[in-house]
Amino acid sequence: MGFDGLVVVSDPYLQRRFTQPDLRALQAQYAALRDATPTGRLRVRDLPAAISGLRGGARGDAEKENSAPEPGLTDEEWASVLKAVSRAGEKPNQDASFELFLRVYAEMQLRLKASGAGSAGGKKAGGIARSSSSSAVAFLTAATTTLLHTISESEKASYVGHINAYLAEDPFLKDALPIDPATDHLFHITKDGVLLCKLINLAVPGTIDERAINTKKVLNLWEKNENHTLCLNSAKAIGCTVVNIGTQDLAEGRPHLVLGLISQIIKIQLLADVNLKSTPQLVELVEDSKEMEELMSLSPEKILLRWMNFQLKKGGFQRTVTNFSSDIKDSEAYACLLNVLAPECSAKPSAMSVKDLLHRARLVLEHADRMGCKRYLTPKDIVDGLPNLNLAFVAHIFQKRNGLSKQMKQVSFVDGLSDDAQVSREERSFRLWINSLGISSYINNVFEDLRNGWVLLEVIDKIAPGSVNWKMANRPPIKLPFKKVENCNQVLKIGKELKFSLVNIAGTDIVQGNKKLILAFLWQLMRYNILQLLKNLRFHSNGKEITDNDILAWANKKVKDSGKHHSRMESFKDRSLSSGTFFLDLLSAVEPRVVNWSLVTKGEKDEEKQMNASYIISVARKLGCSIFLLPEDILEVNQKMMLTLTASIMYWYLKRPTSYSLDTENGSSCETSSTSTSDDSASESSFDENGAR
Repeated sequence: MGFDGLVVVSDPYLQRRFTQPDLRALQAQYAALRDATPTGRLRVRDLPAAISGLRGGARGDAEKENSAPEPGLTDEEWASVLKAVSRAGEKPNQDASFELFLRVYAEMQLRLKASGAGSAGGKKAGGIARSSSSSAVAFLTAATTTLLHTISESEKASYVGHINAYLAEDPFLKDALPIDPATDHLFHITKDGVLLCKLINLAVPGTIDERAINTKKVLNLWEKNENHTLCLNSAKAIGCTVVNIGTQDLAEGRPHLVLGLISQIIKIQLLADVNLKSTPQLVELVEDSKEMEELMSLSPEKILLRWMNFQLKKGGFQRTVTNFSSDIKDSEAYACLLNVLAPECSAKPSAMSVKDLLHRARLVLEHADRMGCKRYLTPKDIVDGLPNLNLAFVAHIFQKRNGLSKQMKQVSFVDGLSDDAQVSREERSFRLWINSLGISSYINNVFEDLRNGWVLLEVIDKIAPGSVNWKMANRPPIKLPFKKVENCNQVLKIGKELKFSLVNIAGTDIVQGNKKLILAFLWQLMRYNILQLLKNLRFHSNGKEITDNDILAWANKKVKDSGKHHSRMESFKDRSLSSGTFFLDLLSAVEPRVVNWSLVTKGEKDEEKQMNASYIISVARKLGCSIFLLPEDILEVNQKMMLTLTASIMYWYLKRPTSYSLDTENGSSCETSSTSTSDDSASESSFDENGAR
């Protein structure tokens, strides 16, 4: 198992200066510059002109004429840059290596930053306008993340306090805690991946089977990489947005990336109860079924704001709080909220009687302390309006004392919340899968958020690029019902073109939130995506369509070839799969070292089956599979989830240098080797009917 997509540089300065996303993006730019030259060679002396001309060449003549000159480095400054970064033996005529390109780019960034104030007016000391010889600077910067990353010390201190409080008794971590928030120890302790995995389980208990975490005192690179892979796939599985972050970034302890991931995990933990299922008393916030539908479609943050305003109204507060930043900087809303929820904890002087904002914020936090609430921020953080910390603080107040009636009212509204268990699990799986695709919309409830058709169009465009006619699509917010129907009709039209089974389903069914039909359509979308991923890999059967039977045959052959002749699944509905032994055999077949057989049970009793199912999911994620099922799906042999699990393992295996190829006509299969694992497009080479090259 290697580090997929890892860009290695030998220079320690460059290792510190650039994140893995930076390096990947800049490597692509370097290759583009080199390939654009007539000879396919990029020389040292060509770097200034090549970088300067990259963006300019991409713009049209009209745009060039209408564009203001972009400030950049002069020819003299470029010469100084090359002189500063060149090392002994590097000549202007020789080829520019990728590391030299990085050194030039880093030096350019530093000089532009240093001269930013002077170039704002577009003049040099002599009054001559600076040339736009660096017109590609903005283009290169846009292709990467910000190079000079900063982190909020307040947020770091808050999250460290959370970790120290909640994980202090963890058997593996207790010797390493507490973490000192004044140092960078947080980013060192996360380098082996254990703390992040534990934090995920704290946010959503049971997400990771802790038997799958490598917890030796000293871990080698492979074991750390497995922990980081398990962490990232599990983070996606609880709803974190994992973009531009890889296992190497965690291994290096990149502060802004680690802190961003920790922030999301803690946020999920604190908002876990801010929904109607966990806190049905939230129905007190609505008056009728229409408001109930609106509440169900809101994000936890919006529900929290609605709850806060509901309580503030009780206290006679005149303003409406619309955010966790500017609207609460004066602490007036906090003072009112705490007096409503815990008047017995009030003290003199009251917060509202104090004019100084810092003093008032301090009194608010002292009131919260008397309620037993944890501090997620300081008085200055409140006055500065830090949204993440204010959100954490309000969420913790909600957890501690929400002030809602324990006696349920308006029971008729709540009746619609009780879903079939399998429906709830499928909704969760599809929601997390959609959010993992990287589309612009983020959904909180499949049945509510898909009703306008827009998100479905985004999903389709992601898995079948070019199939959506965006000129005919209606962008949210959509008030007119027929506009929503138009979107949903286009969704179904594309579905038919993709050969989905769409009998007795119309656009109005999606608009009306028909759960059964929405789930059926989403399953076909997910299945299509999986099969297309498998088909588009370099290793497949001559570009032919991959079928469910191909996946089944592949899995059985892998297990049989590993020596487990009696382990087999007859179909994805095979009841014997509930024991978990077949999937453990399959995981061991594709990567022998990933399964610790001393932890595996016989899978005969219900408790043993549960343990195996939990272990299977974590081992698959540790391997590198992005899956969204729950142990219950294995125990009940949910046919859809069994297919996705098997296909995910197959997809991971086929991306490896040594991969499996199907001969669908003859029903045979063979192993092939290739040195490329990064190109998922169809291979130009093919196999004959006997599977030979």
